[in-house]
Amino acid sequence: MKICPITYKECGERLYSSGGLKLLSVNLEKLILFPYSSEEQRHKALTNTDNLNLPGCSLKLNARLNMQAGCFELSGDKGNFILKPQDSINTQIPENEDLTMRLAKAVCIDVPFHGLIYCKDKSMTYFIKKFDRGNGKQKFYAEDFAQLSGNLKEEKFNSTMEDVSMIIDKYCTFPVLEKIKLFRVVVFNYLIGNSESHLKKFSVIRRDKKIEFSPFYDLVNTSITGEESNVEIALPMNNKRSNLSKNDFIEYYAKEILTLNNKTIFDVLSDF
Repeated sequence: MKICPITYKECGERLYSSGGLKLLSVNLEKLILFPYSSEEQRHKALTNTDNLNLPGCSLKLNARLNMQAGCFELSGDKGNFILKPQDSINTQIPENEDLTMRLAKAVCIDVPFHGLIYCKDKSMTYFIKKFDRGNGKQKFYAEDFAQLSGNLKEEKFNSTMEDVSMIIDKYCTFPVLEKIKLFRVVVFNYLIGNSESHLKKFSVIRRDKKIEFSPFYDLVNTSITGEESNVEIALPMNNKRSNLSKNDFIEYYAKEILTLNNKTIFDVLSDF
């Protein structure tokens, strides 16, 4: 009995459940193996073939869903999906990210539609739908916090969680609502072991004349990948990146910096 990598539900001997296919597209009846091995995907991303690669530390590819062929295909810069293949050093990063993103959704964090697909070498590749694409050719304006703060991508760690709060005050339409979202994802990242949530991992998006947090992305348990580290968060909070306490999160950050009230804090923590 197989488990669908899109819904995590049993799908018999099929690769995907019918529910998983419908999530990709209501008219999709089959999805064949992605016709590239993980090594071939990494090669295409590294060589930037046909402008397929995207910015960021992990290797990424643009893709679209070919309904007629029933498969994902690489698509230059016109695709509405991003694919992340297996890493050549650390194992199961796609599975890690997919599960972490599902856990985020379970505690009411807004994340884009995502899942895993099978490749021709039987490896799994992570997919995520681009959140800045609307219906048809509509595209929403989005910008990450490194850009908003005037930092280069190489300076994405040159900030603090206090600075993130000030960026929200400066640019968001309803700062209080966005600070609640921020507190929720900060607690989540700490609990899940994600110490790579730097300025490039926060973005705002403009929709219907409102500027707000985009759906959250790149949520991964980094504590079980790479070298050992005692760093607990990417950007310092209360001048600390490790040995954080309940007081740092609640009394200092939530109450003093984000100015959230007791009921709001309790409601967020209750979801966890």
